[in-house]
Amino acid sequence: MKKCVLAVLAMQALATTAYAQTSVTLYGIVDTGLGYEQWKGDDLAGGGGKKSRFGLVDQGWLGNRWGLKGSEDLGNGLKANFVLESGFDLGTGSGRQGRLFGRQAIVGLQGDSWGRLDMGRQVTVTSQYFSPVASPFGGNGYQFGIGTAFTASNTVRYDNMLAYQTPDFAGFQLGVGYSFNTNGNQQWNRSGLPDGAINSDEANVKAYSVALRYGQGPLKAVATFDQARWGDARERNGVLVAGQSGNVSAWGIAASYDFGPVKLHAGFGQGRDGFIGGSLQAEQFGGGLHKGLKVNAYTLGASAPVGKAGSLMGSWTMADPRSVPRATDDDKSQHVFSLGYLHKLSKRTSLYALGSYARNVGFYNDLKSTMVTAGINHRF
Repeated sequence: MKKCVLAVLAMQALATTAYAQTSVTLYGIVDTGLGYEQWKGDDLAGGGGKKSRFGLVDQGWLGNRWGLKGSEDLGNGLKANFVLESGFDLGTGSGRQGRLFGRQAIVGLQGDSWGRLDMGRQVTVTSQYFSPVASPFGGNGYQFGIGTAFTASNTVRYDNMLAYQTPDFAGFQLGVGYSFNTNGNQQWNRSGLPDGAINSDEANVKAYSVALRYGQGPLKAVATFDQARWGDARERNGVLVAGQSGNVSAWGIAASYDFGPVKLHAGFGQGRDGFIGGSLQAEQFGGGLHKGLKVNAYTLGASAPVGKAGSLMGSWTMADPRSVPRATDDDKSQHVFSLGYLHKLSKRTSLYALGSYARNVGFYNDLKSTMVTAGINHRF
């Protein structure tokens, strides 16, 4: 009898140990508020004029999401990780990104001595490293985030991506990612095709992202480079058709310094031959490949604590077109001015207020956008 009892206790101890080595977490963010948005100008799509709306604003500060993440300790400093994350519209309950796990769907390994390797749909290392350094708003938000000038940092997600990140070496960390096709299933590379036939591999948009960051004490700095290659084929309604080929590239540098009473941010970069990622100017201009386009990007920002629970932040971004391949003479620099206040009610719940004004949106000299939002976000 004693032996049976000891055996049961031993099995329970082993099961408890195994369970402790594996963890799965359900997490998420819910964010909404009330807001007003207005667009006006002669260059407004649909014949100029003005459009506005007031009401519920989905994800005013942070993107709504829920997800599962897990980690298993394999021993000797090695871990297996996974993340499955889905975006949704809080106002309608519908999904975002057109996928079940459109925000992230990754599995990988992590070692204390060699770093981390992830595979699947994921955010580029440029988006992870650059945004928190370059702006107090980071990559959050449609108009007030860093993406209004640095589109390659605007929470860019790629399908079919392999990404590696080194461990921290005296404050330095390097990340590299490569996507075999940024959007959708990877197409076949065909051989032996008849003359004039289109190789489906040319419909793949292949891209890579490289970022190096440094962080020690109050100083943080980052440098990034991204490039996406469009082949000479496109898939439209399931049919391959001829298209324009070329490379779109972007680079950026940024730094921040925390003085205590105030934290300052600054960044500079340039995009060539189109847009990686999307935001105000990319959507108005037309995203993707535009041979001959060259846009300089600038940002300045600051944040300061207010009392024990508040934080005040402001930023300015400029997207300055230096060379524009379109038939118009009104290509002006796009400026965006944003101001925000975040007040933490607890570790998980915050109230916020935001205001943002943009002029020369999409480089049109008579297109302006104004938004004001107040809301709440909760993490779980």
